[in-house]
Amino acid sequence: MERKLIKRVQFLQAYSLVLTAILAAMVLTGFVSRNNTKMDQLDVGRINVVEKDGRVRMVISNKELAPDPVLGGKTYPMRSGGNQAGIIFFNDVGDECGGLAYGVKQKDGKYAADSQLAFDQFNQDQTVGIQYSEENGNRFAGLKVWDRGETPASEIVDKITAAKAMKEGPEKARVMKEIEEAVKRGEYGALRIVVGKRDPDKTAEIMLADAAGKPRLRLSVNVAGAPKLEFLDADGKVFYSLPQK
Repeated sequence: MERKLIKRVQFLQAYSLVLTAILAAMVLTGFVSRNNTKMDQLDVGRINVVEKDGRVRMVISNKELAPDPVLGGKTYPMRSGGNQAGIIFFNDVGDECGGLAYGVKQKDGKYAADSQLAFDQFNQDQTVGIQYSEENGNRFAGLKVWDRGETPASEIVDKITAAKAMKEGPEKARVMKEIEEAVKRGEYGALRIVVGKRDPDKTAEIMLADAAGKPRLRLSVNVAGAPKLEFLDADGKVFYSLPQK
């Protein structure tokens, strides 16, 4: 009897030892997989990179699941040019602050392609970007810099949206005219610097614009290697150039 009891105790000890080893292995395996997961391939429509408190800091997604813009803490439906696949960055307060987007459209033998890495001014739209765009062989590739005002982009979007929703009539026409004039003056943003190359003429060019976004200085070198410096007036007409014509 005593011998049987000793054997049972020994069995229970061995069983307990094996069970402890298995549990320890499971815990360690779980710990490693949570922190160092490795795989050869992953198919996914969207990845959200978040802080510990759940704030989204970056989204990598396909076109369908691309996030809508967030400005001033408010989400706006769709983008002006439509959503694209890519990466969107969000700042500490949750607003979009730049991203990488790319896409192409094809129809009836014609096409348009675009890729852009852009960074936004705080509370505003993009202020610097590296861009490639093409439409049926007419290409541009280069760097662009925009001026942005102090009025938050969310206020501008809300103002334009409200104006478009107004009932047709003189008051709506007046408000839309005010917005149009503000755009022309560059109050909602203006493209100030362009450094890039255009095809099919293969001209490399630097363009500097005034606060309203009107080109005022152009430095270029064409495909034959001929350099040119042009000064333009507010209407876009060249009033002086080197070499002189």
